[in-house]
Amino acid sequence: MAWYLKKDLGYLVGGKRIRRLYKIMNLKAIYPKKNLSKASKGDYKFPYLLRDLKVDRANQVWQADITYIPMFRGFMYMFAIIDVYSRKIMGWGISNTMSAEWCRDIMQDAMERHGKPEIFNTDQGSQFTSSVFTEALKAREVKISMDGKGRALDNIYIERFWGSLKREKIYLNPPNGGVDLYQQVSDYVRFYNTERRHKSIGRVTPDERFYQQIKNVS
Repeated sequence: MAWYLKKDLGYLVGGKRIRRLYKIMNLKAIYPKKNLSKASKGDYKFPYLLRDLKVDRANQVWQADITYIPMFRGFMYMFAIIDVYSRKIMGWGISNTMSAEWCRDIMQDAMERHGKPEIFNTDQGSQFTSSVFTEALKAREVKISMDGKGRALDNIYIERFWGSLKREKIYLNPPNGGVDLYQQVSDYVRFYNTERRHKSIGRVTPDERFYQQIKNVS
């Protein structure tokens, strides 16, 4: 936030002052989450492939997850995919159900637009362990990686995106229905990909990091 205020708005503030103001305003991370990662007992669980892996290029590793989005009345589900190297949101969707077909279609659309990853990482939710989803990845020769049971930090980058989306958008302006939710998420994803600079990737936006690396490879 300090970097954003200095770089984009011209306010000369430091991180210490921002932390003090956050404390005064009682701004803190709050993001309740329903248990959406129940596995099907009969489905095969794939090993976790990211341990000690150096991620140094775009489309090397994608992570994906489903989250619960509260609205002014009711709720919906959101599925999203993030490129670990660039933090770019590669694809996303909103639905009132959590079918494997829905996740597969969003995943396939993302690959059509951005190319396929070498590794696709998820938790052990039934949508991701289903043959509908895993066979679509195998058909494109993508390696499948799954978090260990109860290890949310294995999929940390998409979890951080959920926190940012909910704290900065959804909780401040509870959506009034599915159309409003879709527009709010669309606006936030555009901001996240094209305007937000991330300290962990060199103070650039996800789009800048993703497309610059793709350009260098090409």
